[in-house]
Amino acid sequence: MKALLLTGERELEVTDFPDPELGPRDVLVRVNACGICGSDVHGYDGSTGRRRPPLVMGHEAAGTVAELGRDVVGLSVGQAVTFDSTVSCGVCDYCRAGRVNLCSNRQVLGVSCEDYRRHGAFAEFVAVPSHIVYPLPQGMDFAEAAMIEAVSVAVHAVDRTPIPLGKRVAVIGAGMIGLLTVQALRLRGCSKIACVDLDDTRLDLARSYGATDTVNSGETDAVAALRELTGGEGVDATFECVGAPPTVNAAIEGTRKGGDVTLVGNLAPTVEFPLQSVVTREMTVRGSCASAGEYPACIDLIAGGQIRVADLISARSSLDDAPDWFDRLYGREPGLMKVIVEPGI
Repeated sequence: MKALLLTGERELEVTDFPDPELGPRDVLVRVNACGICGSDVHGYDGSTGRRRPPLVMGHEAAGTVAELGRDVVGLSVGQAVTFDSTVSCGVCDYCRAGRVNLCSNRQVLGVSCEDYRRHGAFAEFVAVPSHIVYPLPQGMDFAEAAMIEAVSVAVHAVDRTPIPLGKRVAVIGAGMIGLLTVQALRLRGCSKIACVDLDDTRLDLARSYGATDTVNSGETDAVAALRELTGGEGVDATFECVGAPPTVNAAIEGTRKGGDVTLVGNLAPTVEFPLQSVVTREMTVRGSCASAGEYPACIDLIAGGQIRVADLISARSSLDDAPDWFDRLYGREPGLMKVIVEPGI
């Protein structure tokens, strides 16, 4: 099969690659669409340490069932499906408790780190365990279905955070996950949603998705702006969707005493932490990793139009053109949001 192989730092090659091996409980999926995630772009230059070449990246995908392992039931060849990015074992304590994103034996599609290498979906085919496969509604666009993984990350973060109806919240970072988080918070019933970013175009998108206030942190001090919007107190809860020292600090300092900060971004491996501010103001700071069973709900939210993803898709690419799109995303080309790779074109 053809695959997009990361061969070195900022080096991608479309090459012939061995067909995936199919276990008795696996499903072979013909990949119709796979999104280029921000984590793929950051891993492209080797900076995260989680995309060690040689590796076929790609974990936001959808396609059709090409073949079933002998023990697979409930699915059929030709069926449209998507699948979780986390390959969970299903038997450890975390899996049995429903926290599959914390599986003791987890792997992530398209990730190569110190512990494992699992090739992903920037390829014509990918094999995944049947228990992480989800059927798609008839007629759902495969490119939109490839966005379900990102939607699940946002929905999981909101699900993990106690936000009673009518609370004031902030989202820091108007990238893909931040914009999806804004939409999830609107569905949660937040009365005020502030979005912080450096890009006015993305802030305009945030408003169209339900943000009531926007702050350009390149022009205005974000913490001061969040406090001004809330009578000096700070917001009730903040979602940090970048993962860098300045934005983590802004999330904590822009949240009121006793408030909640949920860390979703994962750009920097370590950040300086304002310990005394968190302790003396008795704040709750939590991490949010991937998703844990939210896929069916997210499929319904997209299919029903409650969460919009189509206008976040900037371009569709063949495998052959994908290296160029990686370069453009890595160079932060203005206006680019999500690029969907379609191996079949």
